[in-house]
Parts: sequence; structure tokens; C-alpha cells
Amino acid sequence: MKKALITGVTGQDGSYLTEILLQKGYEVHGIIRRSSSFNTGRLDHLYSDKEILNKKMFLHYGDLVDTSNLNRLLEKIEPDEIYNLAAQSHVKVSFELPDYTAQVDGLGTLRFLDAIREVGLKKVKFYQASTSELFGKVQEIPQSETTPFYPRSPYGVAKLYGYWIIVNYREAYGIFASNGILFNHESPRRGETFVTKKITRAAASIAVGKQKTVSLGNLDAKRDWGYAPEYCEGMWRILNYEKAEDFVLATGKTHTVREFTELTFRELGIEIDWKGSKENEKGHIKSVDWDIAKTLIDFDKKSASYKFNFINLKPGTVIVEIDPNYYRLTEVDLLIGNPAKAEKLLKWKTKTDFPELVKLMIRSDLDKVLTRGY
Repeated sequence: MKKALITGVTGQDGSYLTEILLQKGYEVHGIIRRSSSFNTGRLDHLYSDKEILNKKMFLHYGDLVDTSNLNRLLEKIEPDEIYNLAAQSHVKVSFELPDYTAQVDGLGTLRFLDAIREVGLKKVKFYQASTSELFGKVQEIPQSETTPFYPRSPYGVAKLYGYWIIVNYREAYGIFASNGILFNHESPRRGETFVTKKITRAAASIAVGKQKTVSLGNLDAKRDWGYAPEYCEGMWRILNYEKAEDFVLATGKTHTVREFTELTFRELGIEIDWKGSKENEKGHIKSVDWDIAKTLIDFDKKSASYKFNFINLKPGTVIVEIDPNYYRLTEVDLLIGNPAKAEKLLKWKTKTDFPELVKLMIRSDLDKVLTRGY
């Protein structure tokens, strides 16, 4: 039985990767930070399985800023594979916490690599969660493994250090270390502060009358959005390729935040009409499709606590507003990846298209609002 160690195990990617590795017969160890409140919600379904917890899945307290802790964990676990997914991963927050972001996202990777050397794990394979934010102010379209980097945030810069220290230690010490340059990937488990989740959660709340509007930033930013579980499968394929290399994982298609917003509300039967420009732009209700509304009302089989608010969603009602506070200090206008290398060498390819991704997310959030009040 192979042993895998995952940092960031309680996050979106960490939880999906845990499920994938357990299905492949791995013993999975996860590192979690000590907190005064529970932060393992994405793993609760595994927690409750007596055949998994402390038999196939083990959790350990740790932190990427604590070198001695990393050494002890590696000596104790002796993993075959390490997936470094932990990060301060919110771009806007990285401007407010640049030092912490650098300590975790940049130097945290260095600490891990040095711990591998000190413990003497010569056969371990190390996966580094890199990001499309490395490309920032893009130098070519689409972006591939050979595209020059130009990060536009403390987060991107910290991840750039992580990327190059992986390459350096691979070449200097022969460590099997690979970068996965993953473009945006979403799911119902996406963190609530990220724009996609913010949109789908707000739309569900607006539909049931628990929220009136959602405030967004740059509607015209373009992103390459995929489905997170498929990208986590790609992480495993990267580490199980015949040699350590760096790979871009992406759909090769791009959509704007505006498109994501429109499609989310359209799934609820609401068409948006945009009026104004820049920070004065607003999204008004253009029309409501009652046939879709009735289908969604039938979709609520679990709760009578909340009713849909469609009767109050009249044409002309403002449901989307722009808040300049959500603009980035240095904007990344366009990200679109070229996954040709991964498709050829890893036989990896995305399956879930953009409309299906949006549908998965809004249906999940609608269910949560109706059954739990969110």
C-alpha cells in the first residue's frame, strides 16, 4: 500500500484528492492546522466512515512555517508521494498579507524540500501546486509550460519562488519534484471567498429571498475554468509519470466573470440585462422563465422551510452591483491554458464543460439554501 501525504487536505483540492487516492488503494495522511473551530467540513463524510478514519486516512497537526514539525512528520510517515496543496491562495488577500503569503506559498515549499533531504527520503515523489497566476500579465496566448512568467500579485510572486525552487532542487539534488500549473478549477466545494462560489451562493440566496444583490469586481476578467476533481486526478498522473516534469492543466477555453454570472442566473431562469459602465454598471432582471422556476421548485424535495422568491423578482430589479473594492491593484485580464503536453503524455483531458460546471455549483448551493438556510 502506497502512502501519500497531503498538505491543504481540508481544502477543495485536498478533499477530492483524498477521495481519489483512497479509491486507488493508498494510505492517506493529511496535514491540518490547529484551530479553535472545526475546519474539516469537506472531509466529514470520510470522518464518519469507521473503515477509513485511522485505518486508511490519518490527520496530523502541522504547518508549512514550522520546519521541525515537517521533519518529524516525514520521519514518522515515510510517504511515497507528497502533494503540497497548502497555501494562502486568495489573490486579493495576498496584497494585505504579503509576508505571510511568501512564508507559506514560497518558503513553505523550500522547507518541505529541505526536510526531504534531511530525513533522507530518496525515493519520495513531490507534487507542487503551482498556478496560472504565474503568467499574470500574459506574454502569449494561450499559456503553456514554455510561456514566460509575469506574476501580478504577492500570491503569484510567492508561487513563482515555489515553482523555481522545485526546478532547482530537482536538478541539483535529483529529487522527483514536479509542478502542476493548474488553471482555475471549481466545484461545489470551492471556498466561499472565491468569485465563482460567491456568485453561485448569492444567486441561490437571491432566488429564495434571503439576499437582494451580489457585489462583484471586474466583470470582464477572462479565466480558464475547469472541474476540480478532474484536476486532482491530473495531479496523481503528474506524480506517476515516468519522470519529474512540469505540466499545465487547463481546458483551453476562456470565459468572463460576466459570462459566469449570466449563466448562473440563467440556471435559475433569470436573464440579466446590463446597464451602465465601469463601477456604475448594474445587472438588472430582464425576464424570469417560469417554466425553469417551476422545475427548480420541484427540485426542492427536502425542505419546506424556504420558498422561492421568484414572484418578487420582477423585470428591472437590480441583482448585480459593482464594488471597486473588489478590483485588483494589478489586474490579470486573461488566462487561458494550453494542456497539449498533459493530453499527450499523461492522457489527461477535461470532461466537464463550462455550462455543466456552473450547473453543478448552482444546484449544490440552491440545495444548501433550501435545506439548511446556508
